[in-house]
Amino acid sequence: MTDRHRRAARRKFERGIFVLPSLFTIGNLFCGYYSIVSTLHGDYSEAALAIGIAIVLDGLDGRIARLTNTQTAFGSAFDSIADVLTFGMAPAALVFSWGLWDLGRIGWTTSFIFLTCAATRLARFTVQASQHDRRFFAGMPAPTAAGMLAALAFYSPARISTPGVTYFTLVLVAILSFLMLSKLRYRSFKDVDLRRPQRYSMVVLLAIIIWLIALEPQTVLLLLAATYTVSGPLERLWQQLRRRRAPERLPEPGSQMAEVPPDSEPVEPEI
Repeated sequence: MTDRHRRAARRKFERGIFVLPSLFTIGNLFCGYYSIVSTLHGDYSEAALAIGIAIVLDGLDGRIARLTNTQTAFGSAFDSIADVLTFGMAPAALVFSWGLWDLGRIGWTTSFIFLTCAATRLARFTVQASQHDRRFFAGMPAPTAAGMLAALAFYSPARISTPGVTYFTLVLVAILSFLMLSKLRYRSFKDVDLRRPQRYSMVVLLAIIIWLIALEPQTVLLLLAATYTVSGPLERLWQQLRRRRAPERLPEPGSQMAEVPPDSEPVEPEI
């Protein structure tokens, strides 16, 4: 094979590489559409499962783009548009039909608020992607907020008819909407570099999580979603307690201003 053929084959391979992350985004988009169709048919378990699969695909497309150095403006915009459908429209339709149907106008307007907050959260992330600490998200990510609702529907797929549970779902949707627009820090796990060697304990931990999910998928997925949901407020509470217990240190004469502690909240400009 001549050098000219090698260069042509390499250019063709690179064009294929750029398509690879978009294939996962298309899979994410398909899962969101399938979730809405399943909700219309009253199959809430399938609708919730589709959102869960979309969360996995959404996490993979970004990592694959970074690993293959194929991050583009088109890929970022395409991913954000797909996320609005999958993690905004699909969970909003699911939670209204599954849990808020008996509330009528209050139910569908509350689910619309969730959709609006999810779209706003995704737009804020796109605009400020390069302006925050990559180890953390500022506000609860829209995919995990959608995953919390999907985990509830997957745990108990029968349509809710008990008034107490209905109002609990209403309050939960409002809380998730607030968390998405808040400045609470949530772990992104983007600091885990898959290209570098990891500890053997991490492999064992992943194996245990997969085993537990295979053993009791509904319960374990709900616990994982709930744990991540409360992790943001708990971390903020822990930081407040640490600041109250830590003694105030006055700067010494001639010393410079104290630096901002590394665990301080990321500051984001207004949109």
